[in-house]
Amino acid sequence: MGSNCSHCCSLSLLILRVFLGGVMLPHGLQKTLGYFGGYGFSATLDFMTTKAGLPWIVALLVILGESLGALGLIFGALTRFCAFGIFLIMCGAITMHWQHGFFMNWSGAQAGEGFEFHLLMLGMSLALMISGGGKWSLDALCCRRKK
Repeated sequence: MGSNCSHCCSLSLLILRVFLGGVMLPHGLQKTLGYFGGYGFSATLDFMTTKAGLPWIVALLVILGESLGALGLIFGALTRFCAFGIFLIMCGAITMHWQHGFFMNWSGAQAGEGFEFHLLMLGMSLALMISGGGKWSLDALCCRRKK
């Protein structure tokens, strides 16, 4: 395996990081700033604690994971840690969507969304937890500077 293999792996990790973070970030921005039809930080925290029944610390970590964790993934900063946060959030989301089945609710015939999206995010997170952010990440830049 030569440098071509490491280049392809780094490119794959970059694509994984940017897409996972890029898809998660709008969800985080809904929760933190109220963008994209979201309710903002206070209302989301209130909903997650009173209606969803989450402890406030878990609700806070979900909001931070979906926003700051997504940014961390995009830039490759603390990649494994951020991916682990998204992994845990998706595990929780699957338990909340389990009763609606596997498939997304494209036709509106189900009572809610299935968990297929969450499963994909879980797999992407797991791959980044194992491999890290790759060459084109802030993590790698910091490692190179240490050496």
